[in-house]
Amino acid sequence: MKYNEILANRIAERLMNLLDVEEKFMFSGLVYMVDGKLCIGVMKDKIMLRIDPDTLDTLADKDGWEQMWSGTRPMKGYILVSEDVLQQNTELDFWINLALTYNPIAKASKKKAKP
Repeated sequence: MKYNEILANRIAERLMNLLDVEEKFMFSGLVYMVDGKLCIGVMKDKIMLRIDPDTLDTLADKDGWEQMWSGTRPMKGYILVSEDVLQQNTELDFWINLALTYNPIAKASKKKAKP
């Protein structure tokens, strides 16, 4: 399975009223770019979120999430949340709102020059 389409549809429903949302296939899954910045993704049965790195400590009491890693290094500000804890809409909304709250202050990646 590349990514959970039901989970992707649930996320898309919550983002459909935003002005600048683009779906892209990246990282073996589907990501949602908000205002030109990576915000949320669906990878297999997990969602990837780009959140404020300073909020990680406040999530200690929440189940079902983990830090994303690139090799042996943590990816600052990126987490994965298991589908198991996203069954309730209130939980899904909590995690999506974390990413959407950080999105306006998140830095956009540099655009590659087109050849």
